Amino acid sequence: MTKKRIKKNVEVIVSRSNQDYGRLVANISSLLEHARRTTARTINSILTATYWEIGRRIVEFEQGGSIRAEYGERVLIRLADDLTLKYGRGFSSRNLRQMRAFFLGWEIWQTPSAKLEARAKCRTLSGESGLEIVQPPSGQSGVIHIAFPLSWSHYVRLLSVENHQARAFYES
Repeated sequence: MTKKRIKKNVEVIVSRSNQDYGRLVANISSLLEHARRTTARTINSILTATYWEIGRRIVEFEQGGSIRAEYGERVLIRLADDLTLKYGRGFSSRNLRQMRAFFLGWEIWQTPSAKLEARAKCRTLSGESGLEIVQPPSGQSGVIHIAFPLSWSHYVRLLSVENHQARAFYES
């Protein structure tokens, strides 16, 4: 083979290799971007479920001890101080009240297909909850995060919506 022909064959191979390599980089980039988005959504769901669970534990502590409102507020302030000292920002008494309200406003249900789902509690005309709380099935407490498709900030925003039908509309 002549030098000219060898050089041309090498250029074709390099050109094809560059195209293949470009596709490889694009495919890997797409994979990493998808993984990062999925990771962020999963972490957000886990945090939201954790805040719901914190709210549940606060309510159970208050109800278990029949805590009066004034004492309950002092407990929240003390708890906020202790959690902030240990874990940093995000555990103010205001945030803990929101977590408590979040638990009181949303229930975890097991659907007929055995999937967990969060539903806003709706009040009847008498003011009673039309739904009762269903605890996650035993062994599924670690997967409760799948019940919360929205981020914590979305649920905090929904807490301010007083009309339960409007809340359900905005949630879906």
